[in-house]
Amino acid sequence: MIYFAGAGCGAADLITVRGMKLLEKADVVIYAGSLVNPELLSYTKEACEIYNSATMTLEEVIEVMRKAESESKMVVRLHTGEPSLYGAVREQMDCLDELGISYESCPGVSACFGAASSLQIEYTLPEVSQSLIITRMAGKTSVPEKESIESFAAHQASMAIYLSTGMLEELSRRLVAGGYTKDTPAALVYKASWPEEEAYLCTVETLPLVAKKHNITKTALVLVGNVLANKRCARSKLYAPDFETEFRKKKE
Repeated sequence: MIYFAGAGCGAADLITVRGMKLLEKADVVIYAGSLVNPELLSYTKEACEIYNSATMTLEEVIEVMRKAESESKMVVRLHTGEPSLYGAVREQMDCLDELGISYESCPGVSACFGAASSLQIEYTLPEVSQSLIITRMAGKTSVPEKESIESFAAHQASMAIYLSTGMLEELSRRLVAGGYTKDTPAALVYKASWPEEEAYLCTVETLPLVAKKHNITKTALVLVGNVLANKRCARSKLYAPDFETEFRKKKE
């Protein structure tokens, strides 16, 4: 069996309990060495075979899986964060489908949630934003035209923008062109939840300046939206005395 597991966003104890137990049982681990915290490998048994996919092609990764499966070994494919976000897992699953090899998935904590924890923010505040848009800029790989930064910015919802740290001047310009004001709150979070994490509150306009000042060029997440202002917001109805739920009657 092949298990696709999310490593979490950095800190070794942010992997799920299920993910940790899979690592403890694994005979083979293929991990994304460029992004996954190597401390997670300490959960593996001494005899476990370890492969760093940062130096491997898709075909080489699949061959390791195929060989391990033929030897009745359990494989954990350890991806950074949450595998369903920018994890390139579907193409691996397609290959395994062709080979008739079974697989399962184990979720993880993505960087946008690690960053929210560090900044102590909530992405969905009443009367401010009820949506979180997760996206990225086009870089070495394209983004569908209908998913442009401008089109998402028009909603002025909370945004988490991955894989775009090297293009912050363009990102800032396009966010404003789409609808955010220049003084819309923003944040730049480098290596969320890692020991070396850096987090800076700024505005859409000052994002490039903050990155330059702190020499942040990669492995950072951009957050945008008025929820970052951390101002006192309207109360949700969930716990309001005059709001009745299936479990609680109104309290006058």
